Amino acid sequence: MSTLSLPDGRRIAYRFTDGAGPALVFLPGYMSDMAGSKATALFAAAQAAGRACLLLDYSGCGASDGAFADGTLGRWCEEVLALIDHCRLGRVVLVGSSMGGWLMLLAALALGPDRVAALVGIAAAPDFTQWGYTPAQKAELVAGRTVLEDNPYGPEPTPTHPRFWADGERNRVLDRELPIDCPVRLLHGQADGDVPWEISLRLAERLRSADVQVTLVKDGDHRLSREADIALILRTVLAPAPAG
Repeated sequence: MSTLSLPDGRRIAYRFTDGAGPALVFLPGYMSDMAGSKATALFAAAQAAGRACLLLDYSGCGASDGAFADGTLGRWCEEVLALIDHCRLGRVVLVGSSMGGWLMLLAALALGPDRVAALVGIAAAPDFTQWGYTPAQKAELVAGRTVLEDNPYGPEPTPTHPRFWADGERNRVLDRELPIDCPVRLLHGQADGDVPWEISLRLAERLRSADVQVTLVKDGDHRLSREADIALILRTVLAPAPAG
């Protein structure tokens, strides 16, 4: 594991293996990190295939410095872009899981078409600040109060901090055409209790690219981390992509 120090003092933890391009860049979900099963499986598969691959922990997550309460999509996107430049990656395949699927879109727009070879969303959750909260929860967040929700994946409740929510509202993408023209693959479980699979269909409609495919896993949950799910993800991500 390595770290990158940003000008403001943030230290971002990452793992990078060099190899052929386009480089794979995995963007984890909300409160997730690069030690997760999908990230580690992708890193191992990339090494075996001789592909360049970058994993990272957003600030306030995993092995990176900082407080989670300070995290926003804009802040984390800045970190992703800084690491892509630091590792001197050319064209990239961005792989976004859950919230990472939203961040994937923001990073792709920032990088531009010359840098992005393809996108792969895994239960992508763009705009979840808009559709993922009740009116009462939104009122709490607007008032500057943190919202806590039951966490099905651990003992501690999942917080949403006002700063993150407000930044998410500023970065919504599903209300307009997304000027992204590269190949896009969206994988989503129809038994997902966190992100409705219809979100992937809405995203497919908004993408300008004509090369968009949505794969629905009928019994797949939000995590898509069963052996068969991970095999599907690896087949999708490692499929031939434009040279870069």
